[in-house]
Amino acid sequence: MNKHIRSFAIIISTLVLTACQPEVGSPEWCKMMKEKDKGKWTLDEGKAFLKHCVIPKDEE
Repeated sequence: MNKHIRSFAIIISTLVLTACQPEVGSPEWCKMMKEKDKGKWTLDEGKAFLKHCVIPKDEE
């Protein structure tokens, strides 16, 4: 029973934390990434930042 409760708590915590993140490519996300230490960016975050924040679609 405790295993089920613990698993449920982990799943709920993950969902809550994920829901608080701004959408990738949004102005809020770009601002958050600019403030984040560049050494902690993942490869996917770097690609998304370049695509959405440095070279926006309206400039292509």
